[in-house]
Amino acid sequence: MANTIKVKLVKGLIGTRQDHRATVRGLGLRRVNSVSELQDTPSVRGMINKVNYLVKIVD
Repeated sequence: MANTIKVKLVKGLIGTRQDHRATVRGLGLRRVNSVSELQDTPSVRGMINKVNYLVKIVD
Protein backbone atom coordinates (compact mmCIF):
# COMPACT_ATOMS: atom_id res chain seq x y z
CA MET A 1 0.00 0.00 0.00
CA ALA A 2 2.82 2.39 -0.77
CA ASN A 3 0.80 4.30 -3.34
CA THR A 4 -2.11 5.44 -1.19
CA ILE A 5 -2.84 8.76 0.51
CA LYS A 6 -4.94 9.39 3.61
CA VAL A 7 -6.83 12.68 3.42
CA LYS A 8 -8.64 14.31 6.34
CA LEU A 9 -11.25 17.07 6.16
CA VAL A 10 -10.14 19.70 8.69
CA LYS A 11 -12.50 22.59 7.91
CA GLY A 12 -16.27 22.76 7.41
CA LEU A 13 -17.85 23.28 4.00
CA ILE A 14 -20.29 26.06 4.91
CA GLY A 15 -19.52 29.15 2.89
CA THR A 16 -17.33 27.38 0.33
CA ARG A 17 -17.87 27.25 -3.42
CA GLN A 18 -20.20 24.61 -4.81
CA ASP A 19 -17.51 23.03 -7.00
CA HIS A 20 -15.18 22.77 -4.00
CA ARG A 21 -17.91 20.98 -2.05
CA ALA A 22 -18.31 18.57 -4.95
CA THR A 23 -14.56 17.97 -5.01
CA VAL A 24 -14.55 17.14 -1.29
CA ARG A 25 -17.42 14.71 -1.85
CA GLY A 26 -15.49 13.19 -4.74
CA LEU A 27 -12.60 12.56 -2.37
CA GLY A 28 -15.00 10.55 -0.18
CA LEU A 29 -15.12 13.01 2.72
CA ARG A 30 -18.43 13.78 4.43
CA ARG A 31 -17.92 15.66 7.69
CA VAL A 32 -15.13 17.37 9.59
CA ASN A 33 -12.41 14.95 10.81
CA SER A 34 -13.48 12.22 8.38
CA VAL A 35 -10.58 10.38 6.75
CA SER A 36 -10.45 8.76 3.33
CA GLU A 37 -7.72 6.53 1.90
CA LEU A 38 -7.23 7.06 -1.83
CA GLN A 39 -4.91 5.92 -4.60
CA ASP A 40 -2.00 8.30 -5.23
CA THR A 41 -2.80 9.38 -8.80
CA PRO A 42 -2.32 12.74 -10.53
CA SER A 43 -6.08 13.30 -10.64
CA VAL A 44 -6.45 12.75 -6.88
CA ARG A 45 -3.45 15.02 -6.24
CA GLY A 46 -5.12 17.70 -8.35
CA MET A 47 -8.36 17.38 -6.37
CA ILE A 48 -6.43 17.69 -3.10
CA ASN A 49 -4.56 20.71 -4.43
CA LYS A 50 -7.84 22.37 -5.45
CA VAL A 51 -9.25 22.20 -1.91
CA ASN A 52 -5.96 22.36 0.00
CA TYR A 53 -7.40 24.90 2.47
CA LEU A 54 -10.04 22.36 3.56
CA VAL A 55 -8.08 19.11 3.73
CA LYS A 56 -4.85 17.75 5.21
CA ILE A 57 -2.78 14.73 4.23
CA VAL A 58 -2.24 12.50 7.27
CA ASP A 59 0.37 9.78 7.73
